[in-house]
Amino acid sequence: MPGQPNRSRSPRGLLRRVVSVRRAVQATVGVLLYLAVVQWDIGIGWVILAGSATGLLLGKFFCRWMCPMGAVMELILGAGDPNGRGRSLYNYFKVGCPIAWAGGFLNRVSLFRVKVGDPARCTGCGACDKACYVAEFAPGHSLFRKGQVNPSLNYSCSRCLQCVQSCPTGALTLGLPSGTGLSAPGPGRLSSSSTRGTE
Repeated sequence: MPGQPNRSRSPRGLLRRVVSVRRAVQATVGVLLYLAVVQWDIGIGWVILAGSATGLLLGKFFCRWMCPMGAVMELILGAGDPNGRGRSLYNYFKVGCPIAWAGGFLNRVSLFRVKVGDPARCTGCGACDKACYVAEFAPGHSLFRKGQVNPSLNYSCSRCLQCVQSCPTGALTLGLPSGTGLSAPGPGRLSSSSTRGTE
């Protein structure tokens, strides 16, 4: 519409679009990592070290955005699982590899994490928790309810960011604990009396 900002070009809109193609990103990076080890003779130790280091920035990011085995497992588990419950159970309870272990433990201290970045936008609809397998399986975890644990700090969170994409108002964000970050675009600010979330 003339006179309205193009949200698809905003940082928040960019994040939403990137999340929507996460599986393509994971498959592409996974193939490159496979070639790096098998064809280009890069030691698996370097891959483990580099993958674990991403945890300092993004927590358990590697599993759902870069791992070739993770891409294969999502493809297998997605067959005959239209509501995604099988994938959710797998991602929550899986043991994983050394990279997953490091990333999971670093979820609590990573530079970026999922949070309610703009509490005034949060309507308390719960769409984020419905999209989050950690909130589904771990009692006392919620992305927007006060007094509950942020699911993105849980060891099992793989930072898939489906919660951010599912937020209809753009309240949920991926960013620094201080309050800056990127979020999904929303229709506009809501009243300050809306349900407020925790970081």
